[in-house]
Amino acid sequence: MSTQLKKGVLELVVLSKMEEKNRYGYDIYQEISQHMIISESTIYPILRKIVKEGLCETYLKESTEGPPRKYFRLTKKGKEKLLFLRQDWLKFQRVVNLMIRGEKYE
Repeated sequence: MSTQLKKGVLELVVLSKMEEKNRYGYDIYQEISQHMIISESTIYPILRKIVKEGLCETYLKESTEGPPRKYFRLTKKGKEKLLFLRQDWLKFQRVVNLMIRGEKYE
């Protein structure tokens, strides 16, 4: 998958992973990297952006494997944004599929 294409959908993917359960950054990276090639450094700017936009909030939780971890939890605003991004993705997917098949979009 091309880098530009991945960049366009990673916010949607990250928010979707958070919807499943509260997660810490490396956990999100590991989950996503099982399905697409990304670098760990790709996830953290996205996390900072969505925290700044109020789409998620953070809290610290003790870890048995070292220092406390920063967990990310979707806010109501984040759930609304996720719904919008999913709808947008489905529309985009339909249009692209129609165009690459040479069909007309109605």
